[in-house]
Amino acid sequence: MTQQDTIIALATPSGIGAISIIRLSGQKSIEIVDLFFKSVKKEKSLKNQKTHTIHLGHIIDNDIIIDEVLVSIFKNPNSYTGENVVEISCHGSSFIQQEIIQLFLKNGCRMANNGEFTMRAFLNGKMDLSQAEAVADVIAANSEASHKMAIQQMRGGITNELKELRAQLLDFAALIELELDFSGEDVEFADRTKFKELVAKITFVLKRLIDSFAFGNAMKNGIPVAIIGEPNVGKSTLLNALLNEEKAIVSDIAGTTRDAIEDEIIIDGVAFRFIDTAGIRETLDVVENIGIKKAYEKAENAQLIIFLINSEKFKVKSSEFKVEIETIKKRFPNKRLLVIANKIDTLSNKEATTLSSEIENLIPLSAKNKTGIEELKTELTSLVNIGALSNNETIVTNSRHFEALNNALMAITSVKQGIDLEISTDLFSIDIRECLRHLGNITGEYDVDKDILGHIFGNFCIGK
Repeated sequence: MTQQDTIIALATPSGIGAISIIRLSGQKSIEIVDLFFKSVKKEKSLKNQKTHTIHLGHIIDNDIIIDEVLVSIFKNPNSYTGENVVEISCHGSSFIQQEIIQLFLKNGCRMANNGEFTMRAFLNGKMDLSQAEAVADVIAANSEASHKMAIQQMRGGITNELKELRAQLLDFAALIELELDFSGEDVEFADRTKFKELVAKITFVLKRLIDSFAFGNAMKNGIPVAIIGEPNVGKSTLLNALLNEEKAIVSDIAGTTRDAIEDEIIIDGVAFRFIDTAGIRETLDVVENIGIKKAYEKAENAQLIIFLINSEKFKVKSSEFKVEIETIKKRFPNKRLLVIANKIDTLSNKEATTLSSEIENLIPLSAKNKTGIEELKTELTSLVNIGALSNNETIVTNSRHFEALNNALMAITSVKQGIDLEISTDLFSIDIRECLRHLGNITGEYDVDKDILGHIFGNFCIGK
């Protein structure tokens, strides 16, 4: 693989449609297409046309018209990849797509690898590495929230956060290195007070970005919500009501759900991944016990927990409800907990009022009758900090960035300790360089291993 090649790929999904777009990139892309393009109105060479222009004509091979097309020209450096780019809009026939692609493969092009167009954009300085990764997130976005985060990242969110801090740290690093050159003369070029202030600022920003990852990753992949409770409390019915489909088997027989059932819905632009778990109870059934163990595991990994209680048992178990709720709180102290009283339709108005007054923040509903479901959805979205999205705050969603930020934090913490302990400059200068390296790895300003680039762009679709 070389950047000197002219690459080609289908940029729209494969299959039959109204229109398909075939993309070429490379120094010779306009020249190659020009060999087989004939304008409808008059003879003209694509090579002589202005950038960002569209031309109607035919793709012709040996006097045989393959298709009538629109050819869009983007000349370097003003293109997505920074190279000459041609996009051919043809009719969406699979036959036509392949005929055009095969024609150019025989005449100087090769098939693009996964993500190679975006990789060339990165290598040609059209975007940094974090922005390139965000392109894949934009394509994969399945909710308003994940789309907002990807767009913010593609516009340079984390780059803007770190660019100035990295530049300031680089300036201090240069002064520290200068001090090493004059180590025998006991001089300080770097103002230690200002340096401490910068280190504190970098530490604050890194911690904030690191803390945003749990939220960002959940918003990107769907916020996991575990539904737990006793058998026959209505967990599967609640899941079906939320999804508005018969996803889980509902039965009067206790212990029907043996394994976790998951599905995702989008509420007010936020994706929630609901997990219906096995009923929690004492049992000798080996298989059911495995399901109960898995229920606790799912709850441990969830961000939100819905604990379902059975309103029908209010009269005989009213005092036990509070004990059960406190047990769940103690078992999952760091989880957000929603307590829901299902089958509220079986209680009188007086009993329902009493139950709500006894249990704080209780949400009453009837999953079977689908009453109270909209109120539950409203409560779920209120527990999510979507204000950060509205304020365009930088939210980390990429695990590679998360790892680099943690490594940078460890390095800058070592720098702070070195300054506080007044250790030799040459010792903590190593940590400064390490911090710069990890921050540079996020945006690609530092030399990035080719294997890492291959992994990143290998997850893209061909044509992007």
